[in-house]
Amino acid sequence: MLKPLRRLQILKTNAISFISHLTPTPLQMERGKSVRMELDWTLSLREKLDQHYAWPALYIFKFIVPKGKEEEVKQLFPLHTVKEKASKNGNYTSLTIQLMAPSSDTVIEVYLKTSEIEGLIAL
Repeated sequence: MLKPLRRLQILKTNAISFISHLTPTPLQMERGKSVRMELDWTLSLREKLDQHYAWPALYIFKFIVPKGKEEEVKQLFPLHTVKEKASKNGNYTSLTIQLMAPSSDTVIEVYLKTSEIEGLIAL
């Protein structure tokens, strides 16, 4: 009789560890929340872009970056002209880029790539 009981305990232990493995930790929950928010944001932006633009279309990106971060943005647009304008005190630079975008997905992809640049503000 011990063997079946022992197997039952092992199965029960494995089931508990399996279920606890499926239960997200607070960090995983926070990541899931940010992924959901990012997904909601991209869906909303895609819908708005598709309502206002007929693709392909000329899309104008405007960014404000802290002084010294201009090159990080320019590297994302190697074939495009980037217009720069320094702020009054010189702490920030405004960057304007015109891009012929084939679809709203391209615009969203650019925003996602630029969101990784610390201190960048997209207008």
